Amino acid sequence: MSFGSRIRQLRKDHELTLRELAQRVGIDFTYLSKIENDRAPAPSEETIRALAKVLEADADELVLLANKIPANFEQDLLARPEAQVAELYRSMSGKRYSNEEWKAILDLLREKGTNS
Repeated sequence: MSFGSRIRQLRKDHELTLRELAQRVGIDFTYLSKIENDRAPAPSEETIRALAKVLEADADELVLLANKIPANFEQDLLARPEAQVAELYRSMSGKRYSNEEWKAILDLLREKGTNS
């Protein structure tokens, strides 16, 4: 699913018109239409986060769907030991995990986070 189609789906789920959503986010409705139809590049992270807030969506997921790295991800990764970040990336690079495998990985990380 593209970023634009996800925004359209969320907007319709919230029963908002293009004009209503654009007004709430503070952007032009024609620009929003272009985004939804994948005729414009994804907006700035700030605009994506504003869309996520109005649409009650996960902002980080939308930023990633827009093929951007959320600023908080970058800051967090850069604050960690480089060798650990590089090893984590190498261990995941090129692999396509199933939904069940991702759930198990995330469950493990959450469990480790609560035991720290």
